[in-house]
Amino acid sequence: MTADPPFELAALDMAGTTVQEGGAVYAALDEAVAAHVGRPVPAETLHRWTGTSKREAAAGLLTELTGTAPDADVDAVYGDFTARLAKSYAATPPTPIPGVTEAVAALRAAGVKVVLQTGYAREIAQSILDAMGWTVGGTVDGLVTSDEVAASRPAPYLVFHAMEAAGVTGVDRILVAGDTPNDLAAGHNAGARYVIGVLTGATPATELGRHHHTHLLNSAADLPTLL
Repeated sequence: MTADPPFELAALDMAGTTVQEGGAVYAALDEAVAAHVGRPVPAETLHRWTGTSKREAAAGLLTELTGTAPDADVDAVYGDFTARLAKSYAATPPTPIPGVTEAVAALRAAGVKVVLQTGYAREIAQSILDAMGWTVGGTVDGLVTSDEVAASRPAPYLVFHAMEAAGVTGVDRILVAGDTPNDLAAGHNAGARYVIGVLTGATPATELGRHHHTHLLNSAADLPTLL
Protein backbone atom coordinates (compact mmCIF):
# COMPACT_ATOMS: atom_id res chain seq x y z
CA MET A 1 0.00 0.00 0.00
CA THR A 2 1.32 3.43 -0.92
CA ALA A 3 1.76 5.80 2.02
CA ASP A 4 -0.25 9.00 2.07
CA PRO A 5 1.78 12.04 0.94
CA PRO A 6 3.00 14.34 3.74
CA PHE A 7 0.94 17.22 2.32
CA GLU A 8 -2.37 17.36 0.47
CA LEU A 9 -1.91 20.69 -1.32
CA ALA A 10 0.99 22.42 -3.04
CA ALA A 11 0.13 26.12 -3.41
CA LEU A 12 2.68 27.38 -5.91
CA ASP A 13 3.60 30.87 -7.04
CA MET A 14 3.82 31.52 -10.77
CA ALA A 15 6.52 33.94 -12.05
CA GLY A 16 9.96 32.78 -10.93
CA THR A 17 8.61 29.63 -9.27
CA THR A 18 6.70 27.65 -11.89
CA VAL A 19 6.90 30.12 -14.79
CA GLN A 20 10.07 31.29 -16.53
CA GLU A 21 9.47 34.76 -17.94
CA GLY A 22 12.87 36.40 -17.79
CA GLY A 23 11.94 39.04 -15.23
CA ALA A 24 9.52 40.65 -17.67
CA VAL A 25 6.91 41.41 -15.01
CA TYR A 26 9.20 43.53 -12.85
CA ALA A 27 10.84 45.18 -15.86
CA ALA A 28 7.37 46.23 -17.02
CA LEU A 29 6.42 47.47 -13.55
CA ASP A 30 9.70 49.35 -13.20
CA GLU A 31 9.26 51.04 -16.57
CA ALA A 32 5.61 51.94 -15.97
CA VAL A 33 6.29 53.53 -12.58
CA ALA A 34 9.43 55.33 -13.81
CA ALA A 35 7.55 56.75 -16.79
CA HIS A 36 4.82 58.07 -14.49
CA VAL A 37 7.05 59.65 -11.82
CA GLY A 38 9.71 60.85 -14.26
CA ARG A 39 12.70 59.21 -12.59
CA PRO A 40 14.19 55.73 -12.14
CA VAL A 41 12.85 53.39 -9.46
CA PRO A 42 15.62 52.35 -7.03
CA ALA A 43 16.23 48.61 -7.30
CA GLU A 44 15.85 48.03 -3.57
CA THR A 45 12.50 49.84 -3.59
CA LEU A 46 11.19 47.71 -6.46
CA HIS A 47 12.45 44.52 -4.82
CA ARG A 48 10.39 45.13 -1.68
CA TRP A 49 7.26 44.74 -3.79
CA THR A 50 8.19 41.48 -5.50
CA GLY A 51 5.62 38.74 -4.98
CA THR A 52 2.75 41.10 -4.21
CA SER A 53 -0.31 42.07 -6.23
CA LYS A 54 0.96 44.15 -9.12
CA ARG A 55 -1.77 46.73 -8.53
CA GLU A 56 -0.81 46.94 -4.85
CA ALA A 57 2.82 47.18 -5.96
CA ALA A 58 2.00 50.10 -8.26
CA ALA A 59 0.23 51.91 -5.41
CA GLY A 60 3.02 51.15 -2.96
CA LEU A 61 5.76 52.29 -5.29
CA LEU A 62 3.94 55.53 -6.10
CA THR A 63 3.50 56.19 -2.38
CA GLU A 64 7.17 55.55 -1.65
CA LEU A 65 8.39 57.67 -4.54
CA THR A 66 5.92 60.55 -4.49
CA GLY A 67 4.20 60.42 -1.10
CA THR A 68 0.78 59.80 -2.60
CA ALA A 69 -1.08 57.29 -4.79
CA PRO A 70 -4.42 58.61 -6.05
CA ASP A 71 -6.62 55.99 -7.68
CA ALA A 72 -6.32 57.70 -11.06
CA ASP A 73 -2.51 57.48 -10.93
CA VAL A 74 -2.59 53.85 -9.81
CA ASP A 75 -4.99 53.06 -12.66
CA ALA A 76 -2.69 54.78 -15.15
CA VAL A 77 0.44 52.99 -13.94
CA TYR A 78 -1.28 49.61 -13.76
CA GLY A 79 -2.72 50.05 -17.25
CA ASP A 80 0.71 50.97 -18.62
CA PHE A 81 2.26 48.00 -16.80
CA THR A 82 -0.32 45.61 -18.27
CA ALA A 83 0.27 46.90 -21.78
CA ARG A 84 4.06 46.67 -21.45
CA LEU A 85 3.84 43.15 -20.03
CA ALA A 86 1.51 41.97 -22.78
CA LYS A 87 3.93 43.32 -25.39
CA SER A 88 6.87 41.60 -23.69
CA TYR A 89 5.04 38.28 -23.43
CA ALA A 90 3.96 38.50 -27.08
CA ALA A 91 7.60 38.91 -28.10
CA THR A 92 8.95 36.25 -25.72
CA PRO A 93 6.20 33.94 -24.43
CA PRO A 94 6.60 32.61 -20.89
CA THR A 95 7.49 28.94 -20.48
CA PRO A 96 7.42 26.47 -17.60
CA ILE A 97 10.63 26.40 -15.56
CA PRO A 98 12.52 23.28 -16.65
CA GLY A 99 11.29 20.17 -14.86
CA VAL A 100 8.32 21.86 -13.23
CA THR A 101 5.67 20.41 -15.54
CA GLU A 102 6.94 16.94 -14.69
CA ALA A 103 7.14 17.79 -10.98
CA VAL A 104 3.53 18.98 -10.94
CA ALA A 105 2.47 15.77 -12.66
CA ALA A 106 4.40 13.71 -10.10
CA LEU A 107 2.78 15.55 -7.18
CA ARG A 108 -0.69 15.05 -8.60
CA ALA A 109 0.03 11.38 -9.32
CA ALA A 110 0.92 11.01 -5.63
CA GLY A 111 -2.45 12.46 -4.61
CA VAL A 112 -1.36 16.06 -3.98
CA LYS A 113 -3.59 18.87 -5.31
CA VAL A 114 -1.62 21.60 -7.07
CA VAL A 115 -3.04 25.12 -7.11
CA LEU A 116 -1.27 28.14 -8.59
CA GLN A 117 -1.56 31.33 -6.54
CA THR A 118 -0.21 34.57 -7.93
CA GLY A 119 0.14 38.31 -7.64
CA TYR A 120 -1.12 38.59 -11.21
CA ALA A 121 -4.72 39.46 -12.01
CA ARG A 122 -6.66 36.58 -13.56
CA GLU A 123 -6.51 37.94 -17.11
CA ILE A 124 -2.70 38.00 -17.07
CA ALA A 125 -2.40 34.68 -15.23
CA GLN A 126 -4.73 32.96 -17.68
CA SER A 127 -2.80 34.34 -20.66
CA ILE A 128 0.38 32.84 -19.21
CA LEU A 129 -1.25 29.43 -18.74
CA ASP A 130 -2.54 29.60 -22.30
CA ALA A 131 0.93 30.43 -23.62
CA MET A 132 2.43 27.46 -21.74
CA GLY A 133 -0.35 25.08 -22.74
CA TRP A 134 -1.33 24.51 -19.10
CA THR A 135 -4.97 24.16 -18.08
CA VAL A 136 -6.87 24.19 -14.81
CA GLY A 137 -8.24 20.68 -14.38
CA GLY A 138 -5.66 19.29 -16.78
CA THR A 139 -2.21 20.43 -15.68
CA VAL A 140 -3.11 21.90 -12.28
CA ASP A 141 -6.10 21.71 -9.97
CA GLY A 142 -6.76 25.41 -9.53
CA LEU A 143 -5.70 29.03 -10.00
CA VAL A 144 -6.12 31.87 -7.49
CA THR A 145 -5.23 35.43 -8.48
CA SER A 146 -4.61 38.67 -6.63
CA ASP A 147 -7.79 40.34 -7.87
CA GLU A 148 -9.83 37.63 -6.11
CA VAL A 149 -8.59 38.30 -2.56
CA ALA A 150 -8.91 41.16 -0.09
CA ALA A 151 -5.13 41.62 0.08
CA SER A 152 -2.23 39.97 -1.69
CA ARG A 153 1.00 38.73 -0.14
CA PRO A 154 2.33 38.86 2.53
CA ALA A 155 -1.29 38.39 3.67
CA PRO A 156 -2.25 34.69 3.69
CA TYR A 157 -5.45 35.01 1.67
CA LEU A 158 -4.10 33.62 -1.61
CA VAL A 159 -3.04 30.51 0.30
CA PHE A 160 -6.41 30.21 2.03
CA HIS A 161 -8.25 30.53 -1.28
CA ALA A 162 -5.96 27.87 -2.74
CA MET A 163 -7.04 25.62 0.14
CA GLU A 164 -10.68 26.35 -0.71
CA ALA A 165 -10.07 25.54 -4.37
CA ALA A 166 -8.45 22.23 -3.43
CA GLY A 167 -10.91 21.31 -0.69
CA VAL A 168 -8.12 21.08 1.89
CA THR A 169 -9.03 22.23 5.41
CA GLY A 170 -5.87 21.83 7.50
CA VAL A 171 -2.91 24.20 7.22
CA ASP A 172 -0.75 21.38 8.59
CA ARG A 173 -1.41 19.56 5.30
CA ILE A 174 -0.25 22.25 2.89
CA LEU A 175 2.96 23.29 1.18
CA VAL A 176 3.54 26.83 -0.08
CA ALA A 177 6.40 27.57 -2.49
CA GLY A 178 7.68 30.81 -3.96
CA ASP A 179 10.76 32.78 -4.94
CA THR A 180 10.35 36.01 -2.92
CA PRO A 181 10.27 37.00 0.75
CA ASN A 182 6.61 37.96 0.34
CA ASP A 183 5.83 34.45 -0.93
CA LEU A 184 7.46 32.96 2.16
CA ALA A 185 5.73 35.44 4.46
CA ALA A 186 2.34 34.50 3.03
CA GLY A 187 3.03 30.83 3.66
CA HIS A 188 4.25 31.53 7.17
CA ASN A 189 1.28 33.79 7.92
CA ALA A 190 -1.04 31.05 6.68
CA GLY A 191 0.53 28.56 9.09
CA ALA A 192 1.60 26.21 6.31
CA ARG A 193 3.48 23.09 7.38
CA TYR A 194 5.96 23.50 4.53
CA VAL A 195 7.18 26.94 3.41
CA ILE A 196 9.54 26.46 0.49
CA GLY A 197 11.84 29.04 -1.02
CA VAL A 198 13.01 28.33 -4.57
CA LEU A 199 16.06 29.87 -6.19
CA THR A 200 14.84 30.21 -9.78
CA GLY A 201 13.37 33.68 -9.43
CA ALA A 202 13.82 37.13 -7.98
CA THR A 203 15.74 36.45 -4.76
CA PRO A 204 19.16 34.87 -4.06
CA ALA A 205 19.59 32.20 -1.39
CA THR A 206 21.46 34.56 0.94
CA GLU A 207 18.44 36.84 1.18
CA LEU A 208 15.67 34.25 0.92
CA GLY A 209 17.28 32.25 3.72
CA ARG A 210 16.81 35.14 6.14
CA HIS A 211 13.03 34.77 5.97
CA HIS A 212 10.78 32.17 7.59
CA HIS A 213 11.02 28.91 5.64
CA THR A 214 11.24 25.18 6.14
CA HIS A 215 13.26 24.38 3.00
CA LEU A 216 15.24 26.10 0.27
CA LEU A 217 15.27 24.24 -3.05
CA ASN A 218 17.11 24.99 -6.26
CA SER A 219 13.82 24.72 -8.15
CA ALA A 220 10.18 23.77 -7.80
CA ALA A 221 11.17 20.85 -10.02
CA ASP A 222 12.64 19.36 -6.82
CA LEU A 223 9.34 19.38 -4.89
CA PRO A 224 8.65 15.66 -5.42
CA THR A 225 11.73 14.91 -3.29
CA LEU A 226 9.64 16.01 -0.28
CA LEU A 227 7.05 13.29 -0.83
